[in-house]
Amino acid sequence: MPTANQNLRNRKLQQQDSSERTQPPAGSRRKGGSKGGGGPGGSNLRFSFICLVVSASLLIFLLGAYTDSFHPIIDGIAGRLGYHEKIYAVVIDAGSTGSRVLAFEFHHGTLDGRLVLDYELFEQSKPGLSAFAGRPEEGAASIGKLLDLAKRVVPEAKLSQTPLVLKATAGLRLLPPAQAEALLAACRELFKSSGFLVNAQSVEIMDGTDEGIFSWFTVNFLLGKLTGRNTVAALDLGGGSTQVTFAPRDVSQTPLYKDYMHRVPTFSSYVEVFTNSYLGAGLHAIRHAVFTHRAGENQTKLSSECVNPIIHEKLFRYGTGQYYISGKDNPKATAENPVVDYELCASIVKQKLLPTLKPKPVTLKQHEISAFSYFFDRAIETGLVDPLQGGETTVGEFVSKSREVCAEANADQPFMCVDLVFISTLLEEGYGLKAKTPLKLYKKIDGHEISWALGCAYNILTSRENAMKHK
Repeated sequence: MPTANQNLRNRKLQQQDSSERTQPPAGSRRKGGSKGGGGPGGSNLRFSFICLVVSASLLIFLLGAYTDSFHPIIDGIAGRLGYHEKIYAVVIDAGSTGSRVLAFEFHHGTLDGRLVLDYELFEQSKPGLSAFAGRPEEGAASIGKLLDLAKRVVPEAKLSQTPLVLKATAGLRLLPPAQAEALLAACRELFKSSGFLVNAQSVEIMDGTDEGIFSWFTVNFLLGKLTGRNTVAALDLGGGSTQVTFAPRDVSQTPLYKDYMHRVPTFSSYVEVFTNSYLGAGLHAIRHAVFTHRAGENQTKLSSECVNPIIHEKLFRYGTGQYYISGKDNPKATAENPVVDYELCASIVKQKLLPTLKPKPVTLKQHEISAFSYFFDRAIETGLVDPLQGGETTVGEFVSKSREVCAEANADQPFMCVDLVFISTLLEEGYGLKAKTPLKLYKKIDGHEISWALGCAYNILTSRENAMKHK
């Protein structure tokens, strides 16, 4: 039987053996002792790094997304608390068929300082300023009535701080220079006593390029697309000219665009856009060209292949001229079934229209398209889209509707046949769009008028603010 001393010695040997088994071999390191090891310390570092990356990514995403998602919420709260200072601008659109006043009310966004549109007044009068050629004081008086309406929107205390501009479009461009300048001079005198903020450039004939750019800006501003890559193309059809504006996806593939490219500032960057104003390709300009086809120089009673034979001496005003238009008989028309010879009419329209469309916007078909002004008007008048809401149609539906209208005798819409043949030819052969190409047709977006005037007002206010910052 072991003695007490032997038991004590055995326990010491067992403890020594256990201690030796737990010691690392000579020259080895503890697993947690070096940087980047796999122990608890290394795992914590990796987890912290992953959290940092995820947090940074989420922050970047939120900063990019808040403008569209969170900004309106915060901004709305600030507005209800009375933190918005109102800013105003008034634009007179002196078009070829009528004059329009748009008075805009903005405020600066709470989070990013951008201009946010709160309200607009839209009123119009006819005829257009160009109809007063030779009577400039009467023309200025017609504008004065529109200014009185704008003063109902702009508080008197803000009047002297509110920029006022008049931009004349194709109607005045087509007048003799002396007559156009007399009208502009009369409007300048009116503006000087208006109480609004004006300068030497407040009344002028607007360049067609600006008209296209401002229209494009308005559409994309109202659709909330200025901060993204997928902007929409803007087609604006006026009485004397038409504008096409879009952001080409690859400018290098279309060198013919080189002289028509412009840099457009957006909220925090800029977009390179193609724009061109095709003077003479407006709805009334093409009507005039078609109606006077093969007519004498001063002839005012005209007959046209693009008007139904039942129409007799319907008044058509263009610029300062007055014309009386009748339909022309053709082999396809009978007393029981009076129709327009569609192919003959289309050939005359092509002859007058296509030479005005240079350069052709060959890559327009790659883009989502928003069309307005006379595109919208003729679409609602013939039932292509809802008259209140607007909607979507296609190029092919415009073509089909043009054939349908030209095959009907309609004294209430005597010039609808020529108008739709023109629009169909413009879209299909002029712009190279396929029949199935969708067209979004609207007069308003979120209650705001689609007009180049909004883009113009935005440009005036932001340019003025930037100039003040750099003083």
